[in-house]
Amino acid sequence: MKITVLAENTSARPVLSGEHGLSLYIETNGKKILFDMGQSTLFADNAKILGVDLRDVDLAVLSHGHYDHGGGLLHFLSLNSKAAVYVSPNAFGDYYNADGKYIGLDKSLLEIDRLIMPRAEDVFIDESISLISLNRAISEDSIDSAGLTEETEGMKHPDKFYHEQYLVIEENGKRYAFSGCAHKGVVNIAKTLKPSVFVGGFHLSKIPACGEESKLLDAVAAELDSLNADFYTCHCTGVEQYEYLKKLMPHNLHYISTGDIIEL
Repeated sequence: MKITVLAENTSARPVLSGEHGLSLYIETNGKKILFDMGQSTLFADNAKILGVDLRDVDLAVLSHGHYDHGGGLLHFLSLNSKAAVYVSPNAFGDYYNADGKYIGLDKSLLEIDRLIMPRAEDVFIDESISLISLNRAISEDSIDSAGLTEETEGMKHPDKFYHEQYLVIEENGKRYAFSGCAHKGVVNIAKTLKPSVFVGGFHLSKIPACGEESKLLDAVAAELDSLNADFYTCHCTGVEQYEYLKKLMPHNLHYISTGDIIEL
């Protein structure tokens, strides 16, 4: 498996720019997959510099309904004429951050006929690639919305992230799990999916990496370290939080930035 980071908050190369968001290009089992498209056209600009031809993408996955993962979707579709895009049927809800700012997707995207929005909880694209929602597998009580909300019938309430889905790939006896932000809790997700390798954001950037509250990071590190898996994190984990966790997980935790190419 080969993973090329097209967009992330930070950049590993001066010639490439980063932005708050995520986009990964995955080559696996003879298929080329685009996982998220960042918040703008930046992922495509970086792809060109990195020699990635987005016209060759066979299928795309949108991890959840936030702008920093799906903002570049329309631009991707203008470049690629063949790939279906797998999106949760809940991805076009009204989602807001802790400050009340709308962070959902452009609803005009609903008019695009290449979006596939399966109603099933689990979707098996082929014998090695699946999409898992975990909406029933993870208790709502164990999810910390971190101030993120969803508006329904004119009322805002904590987001339970029914719009989030995880890409799972089986290759050479290993199980790879990809998550955009792990809003349902990285420990919950990793414990349930049991991957050999976990790739994606941990959504820990709001947790202080010092003082009493850092004990929450201690608990996350202890749980993840017990799972016998490798973790490649980015984006909403937070750089300070990553550095804190890295001291506790020196051998199996890694950070990925824009321009990084990982072969697993």
